[in-house]
Amino acid sequence: MHRSGTSCLTGSLEEAGLFLGDRHTWNPHNLKGNRENQQIVDINDRVLGAVDSAWDNPPSGRVAWPQDELAAARVLFAAYAQHSPFGFKDPRTLLVLSGWQCLFPHMQYVGIFRHPLAVAGSLHKRSGMPLAQGLNLWFAYNRRLLQEYRRAPLPILCFDDEQSLFQEKLQGVLASLGFDSSEWRGEFYDEGLRSAQLNAADQLPWHIRRLYRKLQRLAV
Repeated sequence: MHRSGTSCLTGSLEEAGLFLGDRHTWNPHNLKGNRENQQIVDINDRVLGAVDSAWDNPPSGRVAWPQDELAAARVLFAAYAQHSPFGFKDPRTLLVLSGWQCLFPHMQYVGIFRHPLAVAGSLHKRSGMPLAQGLNLWFAYNRRLLQEYRRAPLPILCFDDEQSLFQEKLQGVLASLGFDSSEWRGEFYDEGLRSAQLNAADQLPWHIRRLYRKLQRLAV
């Protein structure tokens, strides 16, 4: 889900040796950049648009990719074929994952989640999105993350962990993916760039609270 530590995770993977290609390294809402490859984001947006959906209006089920978008993804990845390991990050991918899995069935995944209220608060701070809408989006994305885990287990990190614990767990994930984690120093993470604080007085709907607890149990 957006605003869940995905940029921190991806920047840390890049530090460890993951090649991201042409990626964003700064924007007003993320001073170290969201580390997204705009060409991949554009493909995901067009796939969503073809079924009258968007990142903030998720489709209800599995999405069939138009043939021209499958071709565009093949061409883009061919341009990065000489780079290994190559990877990308875009939260929209969870909404259109079937097409990427069809094209590249051997991809490896790393998931990350964050407390629903922190995510909704960050979206509200960034763009004025109502908290209820942010919580519903959190549920839509993270339900798909849980479904993907049940289909084929993947490492999932919790961005609510304190920095040193988060980085310790991430170092283990890097090692499991084949990176030389002994050389990784974790310098990309910057606690000062976290946005939105939790309000303990706010209450979560039961289905969102239950999903959050499920993800907590599955997290590394």
